Amino acid sequence: MEGVLSGLIFRKVRVPPREVVFLKGVIEASEGVGAVFADAGGDLTIATLTSQRDELDRILQDLQDETGALLDFT
Repeated sequence: MEGVLSGLIFRKVRVPPREVVFLKGVIEASEGVGAVFADAGGDLTIATLTSQRDELDRILQDLQDETGALLDFT
């Protein structure tokens, strides 16, 4: 499994539950940028390729301003 995940990075995001569908829609509309996985409530994990990291981070920064999302880029 580790070989499959080696080309991916993950971002943890927490948004109010009412914003989950909006955030997921924005990420999915940005084709190839990432895949969104719901952990619980408004806690999300977003996986992306290392080549898409900067684009995903830019989108997440914009979404933070718009939705109040809490981002974990570690």
